[in-house]
Amino acid sequence: MTPQGPRWGRKRFVIPALLVAAFLGVGIGASGGAAEDEDGGEPSAAPTATVTATVTAAPEPEPEPEPTVTETVTVTATVTAPPVADPGGDDGGGGGDDAGGGGEDPPDAPETAYYENCAAARAAGAAPVLAGDPGYGRHLDRDGDGVACE
Repeated sequence: MTPQGPRWGRKRFVIPALLVAAFLGVGIGASGGAAEDEDGGEPSAAPTATVTATVTAAPEPEPEPEPTVTETVTVTATVTAPPVADPGGDDGGGGGDDAGGGGEDPPDAPETAYYENCAAARAAGAAPVLAGDPGYGRHLDRDGDGVACE
């Protein structure tokens, strides 16, 4: 009887060696590194024709700008001051009890002005209107900071 060990031992080395050789052969053949003509000369390079088609899209024309429409609005506001009444009279005499300084409005007499909107305040030359000034209104102060028609 012959022992089974040596035959199996040869197969363990021979089959993997054959597989490695096959992979190397396939790799060399696929790379084309050792390919030569049958004449034994240098490898020949065959010319190839390449056709390239290039399509260029026509540029789109730019749209014409739309005409600018300008509307001019003329605002005319006439502000007339009411006649100031002279509280001390117009006699020109110097009575001693006149503490106002002669002919001036008393300090507590309020000036009154009302502007419907900021355009009217600008037309009157009063813009910007500060809080406490005649003509100031909350409807003219958008951000509530005390300065209207800014």
